[in-house]
Amino acid sequence: MTFESILGLDHLKNHLRNSIINNRVPHAQLFTGSTGSGILPMAIAFARELMIQQSPGHRESSIVNYMAKLTHPDLHFVYPITNTASSPKKPVSKDFISDFRSFVIDNPYQTLYDWYMQIGIEKKQGSINVDEAANVVKSLSLKSYEGGPKVMIVWCADKMNTAASNKLLKLIEEPPRNTYFILITESPEDILQTIRSRCQTLDFPPLGEADLIDGLLSKFDMSKQEAIKISQQADGSFSKAIHLAEHNSDDEHFEKWFIAWVRSAFRAKGNKHVVTDLLDWSDELASETRETQKRFLNYCIHFFRQALLNNYKASSLVYLTPYDTQFKFDKFSDFITGANISEIFEVLETAIFHVERNGNAKLIFSDLALQLTRFLHKK
Repeated sequence: MTFESILGLDHLKNHLRNSIINNRVPHAQLFTGSTGSGILPMAIAFARELMIQQSPGHRESSIVNYMAKLTHPDLHFVYPITNTASSPKKPVSKDFISDFRSFVIDNPYQTLYDWYMQIGIEKKQGSINVDEAANVVKSLSLKSYEGGPKVMIVWCADKMNTAASNKLLKLIEEPPRNTYFILITESPEDILQTIRSRCQTLDFPPLGEADLIDGLLSKFDMSKQEAIKISQQADGSFSKAIHLAEHNSDDEHFEKWFIAWVRSAFRAKGNKHVVTDLLDWSDELASETRETQKRFLNYCIHFFRQALLNNYKASSLVYLTPYDTQFKFDKFSDFITGANISEIFEVLETAIFHVERNGNAKLIFSDLALQLTRFLHKK
């Protein structure tokens, strides 16, 4: 994985290259942004370049070969996991390293949920625990294999629990000589403040439409017009663009849930019996995995945002086309205005907050259904 293979983000590539050339590489960096914007492949490409530049010259060929398979002994990965039927009772990342290498080499833009699907824990919650932290300390205490730098990439660092964070804090603050940490996250606010303060932060923006089009055309046999349409729906995420191109996106399923709520919400005015339908809707969502619940709530935010833009005639920014041809998107948009959009976003973001913290799903979604219904009818 090289800088050249990564879509867009030229300003970040130049910044990282210059930090190596000028010998000004921070010992701990925090890469923040959407997984689909290329944070993980950028971290790997940076580690590769760092090892080539800071290792003995005759080692370059060896480093390139190792890095192509992500098997370099001085490149370490940590990522969220949990126990499975085939894992040890207290697993750590190295127990899943073959799966992770295959996962990244196949598509480095994949999401955390894709990773959970890969190892069969989509109905569980992965984490980075204190046993993992102890293994990190042990791994980084070993001598460098190539005589160059050691790099520890912590993917989804926000999944570190408090015990793991505290155990790694001193090591991140004062790592061994020629040792570098790269923490990757979509939710920097969920990382311990004392760790964040010891890292240099690099923010990754969503990918531009032109970059997504180039990526799609190089990966799939499709017309440019098809690539343009998908890139407009992908929200700057190459991961989402790939799912859309492969027709395995969850959007159609999420749309069915969303429209079911909309239809119940419109019938609810002056009809108290519809409350039962809203509660049935919330029970159905409560039975889903937490990752699915969070992705659905983010889909709802996206749908409401598109409806608001459509209501205010910002047609150049509206690219949502419902799968359900019976759903009247224009008529629905008339009900989404400046008078209720802030409250709608607030209750959805609150729901995401509580889902992430393992709140009671039935309570979260029943409250959400009733509040959204009330805001939908707000004048």
